[in-house]
Parts: sequence; C-alpha cells; structure tokens
Amino acid sequence: MKIIPAIDIIDGKCVRLQKGDFQKMTIYNEDPLEVAKMFEDHGIQYLHLVDLDGARSKGLVNHRILEQISSKTNLLVDFGGGLKSDEDVRIAFESGASQVTGGSVALKDRRLFLSWLERYGASRIILGADCKNRKIASNGWLEDSEVDVLDFIESYEAEGILQVVATDIEKDGMLKGPSLGLYKEILAATKVELIASGGISVLEDLVSLKAAGCSGAIVGKAIYEGQISLEELSELC
Repeated sequence: MKIIPAIDIIDGKCVRLQKGDFQKMTIYNEDPLEVAKMFEDHGIQYLHLVDLDGARSKGLVNHRILEQISSKTNLLVDFGGGLKSDEDVRIAFESGASQVTGGSVALKDRRLFLSWLERYGASRIILGADCKNRKIASNGWLEDSEVDVLDFIESYEAEGILQVVATDIEKDGMLKGPSLGLYKEILAATKVELIASGGISVLEDLVSLKAAGCSGAIVGKAIYEGQISLEELSELC
C-alpha cells in the first residue's frame, strides 16, 4: 500500500482544515517545498498536493508551488484542486504532476473529465470522490449534491477509471480514524484501486486500511500534529 503524505495549499502556505471548513484552518509551514523535501528525506516517494485556493476558484492558483516541488524533489506528485478546464490540466502536467485528481469536474462536467481520461490515460487521471453523508461534494467541499458516492465511483469505473481517492469529509482533519466501513463497501462492489483519505490518526489505521485492500492511504494532519512520525512512515514504506 502506498503511503502518501498530503500538502494542502492556501495563500502559498501548507495548511490543514477541519471537515473542509475554510474557517477552521491551521497553518503548519510557510514553505511547502521545505515540507516536501522533509518527506523525501525520510524515504517518502509520493505526495498528494492540493490547491485549496484553486478548488474554490475558477481554475488553478498555486501551480507554481507544484512546479517548485516537482523540479526540486523526486516525489511523484498527485495534484488536485482547481482542475476545471483543459488548460488547467495541461498546466498541471507541464508543471510536473505525475497524476491529477479530478472531483468537482467529474461531478459537474462528465464529458470534460472523460476527455481527460481518454487523452492522458487511466494511469494519470484519478477520480476524486469526496463525500459527506455518502453524497458527493464539490468546489472545495463548499457545494453538496445528491449523488451517492458508490454510484459515482461505479459509473466512472464503467468508463475506465482505475484509481479513486475517496474522502469522507466528516472524518477529514478530525484524527478519529478513517471510514473503514465505507472503504470496505467500495472495495467489495468495485475493482478500483482505492486510495483512502481522511481521519487517519495512528499507524494502526494504516494497517487496517491495507488489510481492507486499499491501494494507498493519504496522511495529513496526523503527521503535522506528531501523531504519526515520519520515521514510522519511513519504516512502513
């Protein structure tokens, strides 16, 4: 199972939110590149980089930070947030992203998202399935929908999507454990490579997610709050 630390960006800084609430933000570092290098120094290979400014805007905002991290580290970066046009995706890949995650666009403009899947391939396009009470949310989690998360994933699996990042918004940033039941349900109903996100607080959570069959796990606040050390993650990796 891939261990994937997360860096969320607002105003060029490394931050974390609680349940996606922009009013409940903690700044952990003024320099995201410094954080990325720290991950790399501990043997981490992957990074989940999210442009939160872009997520609630009309397009990318912090792609220069992606460019910095991609050019000055060897991390394989999955980039999300603000990908709402062909130009956004082009810029993300030209800025060094190995993969991109699309969530809002997959909900609101299916044809556009599928065109990315066809153009770049299923190895580079990840479906973002962010949900609250099982319903898909979009635009930086500021907008709700009536679309069930499992229906959402299954509909895109039928179109060729192989990788999914699933986030339970109610768990995100709360350090109270992941939505293991939801992930088991998704894994039982589909054959996607599922990357779990949200709520991971201790190493045992990662062990449970691996046992459930998740192909990856995104870890954020637990690292920044010191509940999981980089030394421990390095050993797991």
